[in-house]
Amino acid sequence: MGDLVIGARSGAGEPEGSGNRTAQSTESAEPSEPGDDSAADRRGPAEVPEEPVEREKPPGERKQRSFWKELPILIGIALVLALVIKTFFVQAFSIPSESMQNTLQVGDRVLVDKLTPWFGSTPDRGEVVVFHDPGGWLNDEPSTQSSNSVIRGFQDVLSFIGLMPSANEKDLIKRVIGVGGDTVQCNGTGPLMVNGVALDEPYIYPGATACGTKPFGPIKVPPNSIWVMGDHRDDSLDSRFHMDQPGGGSVPDKDVIGRAFVVAWPLNRWSTLPIPSTFSQKGISNQKALSAEGMAPPLAAVGGALPFAWWVRRRRN
Repeated sequence: MGDLVIGARSGAGEPEGSGNRTAQSTESAEPSEPGDDSAADRRGPAEVPEEPVEREKPPGERKQRSFWKELPILIGIALVLALVIKTFFVQAFSIPSESMQNTLQVGDRVLVDKLTPWFGSTPDRGEVVVFHDPGGWLNDEPSTQSSNSVIRGFQDVLSFIGLMPSANEKDLIKRVIGVGGDTVQCNGTGPLMVNGVALDEPYIYPGATACGTKPFGPIKVPPNSIWVMGDHRDDSLDSRFHMDQPGGGSVPDKDVIGRAFVVAWPLNRWSTLPIPSTFSQKGISNQKALSAEGMAPPLAAVGGALPFAWWVRRRRN
């Protein structure tokens, strides 16, 4: 009977050794007993962790500088930025006298916008502006430059980069009352008149009158010039006191450095310097038409940019 069962199996015979392979695969699925060297041989040698190897720096890679070596570079960059800002954007000025009280006090630091004039803007009525001495206004002012050569040199460096006022530059700060073509006058104790319109001036120093000790006018302001007065009318040598000089007391627009727009120091006096509403009265014509000269820089920029943009667009297409 056993021979009949064996002879009844059909198909090719199982290759020799196939049963052994099946047994081996079954054994590999089972966990090996401790101390079973044959299982360890089948897994291969145990992996040994490699020790960390210090990475070699590429030949072109630099070592990081220390803070003290970078400090002079940082200081140099800061000084260059300060010089650029002072030359083209904003500059700080110190108030040396009482002529603008109570709007500005002695020792106040104001920030002056120097960027706007680069685009052809001219001073407007009511603005507080800083301007160069037109000639002879500060002849009697004592020099603030130190007699010590070391201190004087240090002062010159700081003033050059805009960190302190210059002792050599003769600049003044006043309020614009009239612009080119305006008629200004002040009779008796006031009020101050611009183009026949009386100004209400709450910014005047308490106790002072609109005309102070120097009534004037009527005076027509020359073209491209401004008529300026201090807010402390009894203690300001402004346009009223220089009518016998070239320009008749007016200041040329080209001598204006910029508009003071904020009191930045001391912090307890921080405030903006807006144009008083009295200068927007009907009849004063506060809205000045832009002259061709004032429009020239923006128009030139636009006129040059449009063809360039068109050319770049065509190149991309």
